Amino acid sequence: MTLLPYLVSAWIFLIGVYGLVTSRNLIHAVGCLSVTQSSTYVLLLAIGYRHGGTAPVYAALPRDAVVVDPVVQALTLTDVVVGATVTALLLALVIQLHKRHGTVDPDELSALKG
Repeated sequence: MTLLPYLVSAWIFLIGVYGLVTSRNLIHAVGCLSVTQSSTYVLLLAIGYRHGGTAPVYAALPRDAVVVDPVVQALTLTDVVVGATVTALLLALVIQLHKRHGTVDPDELSALKG
């Protein structure tokens, strides 16, 4: 088992969080959130990987064949769909915010301060 996919996942996560912290534009922040969520794809696929594993189609495989975990693949696909939905929703909210306030800079949104 190699540590490289876990390190890549952590690196992608840190890049996304750094972008979120330093962002002065809400569209950029949504993009950075999407990058942060993409680190979970790498992490889930690293967890489900098996060296020498084949696709989990059991019709033509012998009983002792090594297969990858299909649950992790399904979770990754679900994560992709949820990530795309959240990104689309956040971008729609940013568009509405720009229409009402004329800016996407979080510091200039004085009407939203609580």
